[in-house]
Amino acid sequence: MKAVVHDVYGPPEVLRVEETDRPVPGEGEVLVQVHAAGVDPGVWHLTAGLPYLIRAAGFGLRAPKHRIRGLDVSGRVETVGPGVTRFQPGDEVYGIAAGSFAEYACAKADKLAHRPANLTHAQSAAVPISGATALQALRDAGGLKPGQTVLVIGAAGGVGSFAVQIAKALGAHVTAVCSTGKADLVRALGADEVIDYTRTDFTDGTHRHDLVLDIAGNRPLSLLRRTLTPGGTLVIIGGENGGNWIGGNDRQLRALLLSPFLRQRLRGLMAKEHHAYLDVLTGLIEAGSVTPAVERTYPLTEVPDAINRLMAGQVRGKLVIEVR
Repeated sequence: MKAVVHDVYGPPEVLRVEETDRPVPGEGEVLVQVHAAGVDPGVWHLTAGLPYLIRAAGFGLRAPKHRIRGLDVSGRVETVGPGVTRFQPGDEVYGIAAGSFAEYACAKADKLAHRPANLTHAQSAAVPISGATALQALRDAGGLKPGQTVLVIGAAGGVGSFAVQIAKALGAHVTAVCSTGKADLVRALGADEVIDYTRTDFTDGTHRHDLVLDIAGNRPLSLLRRTLTPGGTLVIIGGENGGNWIGGNDRQLRALLLSPFLRQRLRGLMAKEHHAYLDVLTGLIEAGSVTPAVERTYPLTEVPDAINRLMAGQVRGKLVIEVR
């Protein structure tokens, strides 16, 4: 099969398309014929091996342990491994499969769900990681209740575009923060109010919110706390600063240390990968409450271009790799 591989850590240009062996599903796994695969910041981190914390977590200290990149997947079940009862060959599925930038990929069955009936494969591939992260940030970490006010910082990105829609579906009043060129997309997603951060300082304390999601940001905790009500909750999702060792995790660590001494709740998020979140998202999607915002699709040969565009902060919504 064709797959996007790399043997050294580095910029997206180290990735190349190569013929390699088709994987064989093991216990509890499913072999998926890949139709499309989503692009998210995690793909870049695993390609670059940064922050170094990733390497120490088991992905390979000097070189990548797993050569094929890609995480989000949408496709068709080819075969199932021992112990799998939820799926059978021919089922249309989506979810998370390590190595999804390939014609075939193995996935743990508990990380897959039946694909939403009203989406294409390209749309489905945009959902799993970003959609599940947004859902967990709002519902699990944020404890969102109907009628509360939510501020989504980074609302036009992958996680943010889902967070705006899911928060609305859960009954919240949503204020979205983005740049000038992305405001029209965020309005179309259903935000009640849109703030252009290049023109307005939304951290001046004028408006406060019950729940704030800060997605891949770098603002100090002191400024973010000004956007919260006295008993509000801040959820920090990712972050691209903090150096090569721990990356954006430094703000999450400081938030966890400070939170016990405050009335406000400051939380980081380590998103879980399980089909239960996909099942919830499928329901919202099929009900028409959530629609993936796919800006553009790329072929396998242009994966480096897609990653570079994502990390440059130019993307409105999601990018997807179409495999077939």
